[in-house]
Amino acid sequence: MSDQAIIERVQSGPAVPRLALRPERAVPPDQPLEASWRWLQAQFVPHLARHRVRHLARVLPLVAAQAGRCADASDDELARMLAEEAHLLRRSQRFDRRTVARTFAVIREISGRVLGQRHYDVQMLGAYAMLNGMLAQMATGEGKTLTATLAAAAAALAGFPVHVITVNDYLASRDAAHLRPLYERLGLTVGTVVADLSLDERQRAYACDVVYCTNKELAFDYLRDRILLGEHHNNLRLKLERLHSRDARISGLRLRGLHFAIVDEADSVFVDEARTPLIISAPAITDIYAQTGEEAIGIAKRLKPESDFVLLESQRRVLLTLAGQKKVEAFSRGFSSHWQSAIIRDELAIQALAALHLYHRDEHYLVRDDKIVIIDEYTGRTMPDRVWSAGLHQMVETKENCPVSQNRETIARITYQKLFRRYKVLSGMSGTLRPIAKELWSVYRLAIAAIPTHRPPQRLMLPDRIFATEAEKWSAVMDRVQGLSEKGIPVLVGTRSVIASDHLSELFAGIGLDHFVLSAAQDQKEAEIVAEAGQVGRVTIATNMAGRGTDIKVSPEALALGGLHVIMTERHDARRIDDQLAGRCARQGEPGCFQAFLSLEDPLMTTARSLWLERYIEQLIMRRLGKPELLLLRKQRQMEGLHRQMRLDLLRTDTSERHLNAFTGGSE
Repeated sequence: MSDQAIIERVQSGPAVPRLALRPERAVPPDQPLEASWRWLQAQFVPHLARHRVRHLARVLPLVAAQAGRCADASDDELARMLAEEAHLLRRSQRFDRRTVARTFAVIREISGRVLGQRHYDVQMLGAYAMLNGMLAQMATGEGKTLTATLAAAAAALAGFPVHVITVNDYLASRDAAHLRPLYERLGLTVGTVVADLSLDERQRAYACDVVYCTNKELAFDYLRDRILLGEHHNNLRLKLERLHSRDARISGLRLRGLHFAIVDEADSVFVDEARTPLIISAPAITDIYAQTGEEAIGIAKRLKPESDFVLLESQRRVLLTLAGQKKVEAFSRGFSSHWQSAIIRDELAIQALAALHLYHRDEHYLVRDDKIVIIDEYTGRTMPDRVWSAGLHQMVETKENCPVSQNRETIARITYQKLFRRYKVLSGMSGTLRPIAKELWSVYRLAIAAIPTHRPPQRLMLPDRIFATEAEKWSAVMDRVQGLSEKGIPVLVGTRSVIASDHLSELFAGIGLDHFVLSAAQDQKEAEIVAEAGQVGRVTIATNMAGRGTDIKVSPEALALGGLHVIMTERHDARRIDDQLAGRCARQGEPGCFQAFLSLEDPLMTTARSLWLERYIEQLIMRRLGKPELLLLRKQRQMEGLHRQMRLDLLRTDTSERHLNAFTGGSE
């Protein structure tokens, strides 16, 4: 039987039950008692992660029982076996354990023949968890990309359009290209949605059985569809339009609905990036920022901290004092009419102060070709298509003497909390989910299955080294890296900002140490740089989690020397992201080492400002206990709590807007 015949046989079978044109799950408004009950449930959710794995593991003996039968089968026989399982999956629209086990066994055998990669038992556990609408916690390096193929293929064979969602265009394109031969042998089509695709290209991609896309592209495509549909749409109306009009709205839709999602790096998408809504905007009719930006920056430079304004750095907010408001009013006399309104006047001053004191070049943004390019604070990657709202972007442009772009007004907005809760089946995977298990359950109703590692971990965690000043820290980092490099041990140094990366690079250059720098400024080459970080004597500086998702191949010679050595130079706001950096070494049971070099002058210490009582406790920790590591952990927990509260506030705002829209008939 030819390959084409195999594909046609697999794709044949009973028709999928007719689905709505844009199916998605309705999210009812939260009731006080329901929210309280969900919060109570969330207190027990983290403790059940391993119990769920024991329950899921019942599928493994069933898969193993099929291994010999699959191994002895010819390609044609495997195709017939797969067609039978696809028939059962489509007919039931449920993932019965025995049917899933047989499907997994066939897919694993075909993967071994097509890709040369057979799924491990732990990967089948992770895939089965995702088929059941859970989040699979899998350690870094355990092969999450290959794990996703089992869940995605099984769901697609059952007739569900599948979205495999990742954090950047490179990973989406890479994974789709690498796995396409497997999906095509299974009789499934694969699409890729990345930036700069036309409407027709997006429609063709979303029409495929399995679509690899980024969270941002998906969210904006969903918003564009909502704008196209407007307030008055239902399936009957759309079907009638399609029958009677060539210009029916359905012909311009991108998505087929929200059926089944597998979210890679789920913690980054569901939590780290969930503090800011995604907005589609258009040029504002009235644009006061281009005219008043220089005036506002000039006034902001004359205001004094503490007496005229207060910086809440951890919240990225500025508060004007009463004295500051009076000064702004006095300084703006004789300016344009926009300054006559107290509300607008204070807002202009606040945005200018934020641009000057809270948003820093090479940390929060880059200047490229006289344009402001925002840096993703969690990945270190640039986001050239993103702008800050409410005039902040124009203020930063004014501060940097760049051409001021036109201010924009919001047309549509959505949060990740709102978007992903609308999927019929939502699942995902990451290496650091346990610390946020309660929030994931409370917000998304997602449980976690803690998947064991394929091989016992061998990561050596050395004690933190904490210094009083940054200068002492950088000196110690240089000594340590130079000593390791001379022995041939590969080193990956993690920094928090482009400024820190550049500073460390200058220090290394000053002592003649060869190294590679991976930051937002070199984002197009990040995969190549990170992939080579495990070679003998290699020294790599990486901003935050830049290159996350790229496998670091450690050479046999480097493994003999102890493997990759990862050094963290600053703690992040969330411990999870520190753990992700540690996860870059000692993957799949290989040797490796991790150590943190920190100082009491690190940004975390200055950003997480404390009340007087907390400052007293901190002084007590330092003077009586002499344990600065406890102080840093305390600061980190404060930031985690603050960001969690910000996400909760955003969710509450979303809920209140939904209630208002339901009352007024407003759209998204």
